[in-house]
Amino acid sequence: MAALGPFEPKPHIAVGVSGGGDSMALIILAERWARAMGGQVTALVVNHGLREHSEVEAARVGGWLVERGICYVVLEWRGKKPKSGIQGAARDARYQLMEQWCGDNQVLHLFVGHTRDDQSETLLMRLQRGSGPEGLAAMSAQRELRRCRLLRPLLDVPREELRKFLREQGQEWLEDPSNHDPRFSRTQARAALGGDGLRAKELAQSARRYGLARIVLERETDRLLARTTRFFEGGYAYVDKKVMAAAPEDIALRALSRVIVAVGGLIHAPVRARVERVHSELLAAQTAATTLGHCQLRVNSTRVEIYRERRNLPAPRAFQAGVSLVWDGRFEIGFGKRPPGLTGSLYLRSLETLDWRKILSECLELCCRPAVPSAALAGLPALCDDSGILTVPHVKYVRGAGWPAKRYGMGIIKARFMPLRAASDAGFCIA
Repeated sequence: MAALGPFEPKPHIAVGVSGGGDSMALIILAERWARAMGGQVTALVVNHGLREHSEVEAARVGGWLVERGICYVVLEWRGKKPKSGIQGAARDARYQLMEQWCGDNQVLHLFVGHTRDDQSETLLMRLQRGSGPEGLAAMSAQRELRRCRLLRPLLDVPREELRKFLREQGQEWLEDPSNHDPRFSRTQARAALGGDGLRAKELAQSARRYGLARIVLERETDRLLARTTRFFEGGYAYVDKKVMAAAPEDIALRALSRVIVAVGGLIHAPVRARVERVHSELLAAQTAATTLGHCQLRVNSTRVEIYRERRNLPAPRAFQAGVSLVWDGRFEIGFGKRPPGLTGSLYLRSLETLDWRKILSECLELCCRPAVPSAALAGLPALCDDSGILTVPHVKYVRGAGWPAKRYGMGIIKARFMPLRAASDAGFCIA
């Protein structure tokens, strides 16, 4: 735990608990540690609703936690479930729900129960996919999420050691049937290891070595980003072409990929081969344009300009007073109070070309002093009512208020560029 600190006095720890052996061992150990620190834990039990008896399983896990005097909360994954990629979708939903709970309850630390075996399986799966050194570092011992820190305290502990601990404690656990479904890549990786603890240890050690290399690469990439890249509140970025071209190719590719991820609102980086193609095309040309990762990339003699592409934009979202959300993977939106006297529907949607023409016809000043380049306008969050665009925060427009808007900041909506994955974060961490 000391390696994952620092922790505040009397820490409040959230622990993701599925009911499996890993997470049941983690919650017991975490509760003891937190209590010794004068703090507390809350177990977060996510009900995915994917199996017929999922509610019964969640209740059973809750019963075990109550017997041990551990507070728990059940988080429900609601809405339509995908027909394909279900494991990945369930994982993303689980993390989103737990992170949201941590943010809402001012909990800084979220523990999850990944083990040494999970680490070796991850390395094996990424080897099969042809991942580079960064991917082969497997899982980081800690990650900075938007609203909390994700920590993996058991990343160097064998799975069987945790099962032995649970048997000594007289604690039952659930077995997830999907862990034995041969359709899933992790199940295949687990079968390939065949329960060979020695091989898992060697693979985990390899992941650690790749992790050490990744730390160095990340630091060099951060330095290059600091020298070459400017991000703007409108959700776009400029990259210094000359400095980027002179950098070592591997570091330049990593930096370019990170910028695309941030501006495109992505979670995962584009395929390396595609980034290589874009890198060579743009830096070799005086003027060029291409697309990658929901981004439009334009190059001139001095810089590469990266904007959100004008497609795959999010569907409209109904206004809900007091609600915060992530829009298009790029903007953190906060809905304020509904304006008094405003009737009819009120909703958030992407700004379109026709919208901008109407705004310009009302606010001619914007033609001379645009707050955002025209290429960056597509996809900006705009709040609308039955009469059309009501306000666009990034260009300081409020209908009927002129420009700059006298009533800007009236509290209807706040928007800031805060992508799901920042171009630079706290960096990789080994256990």
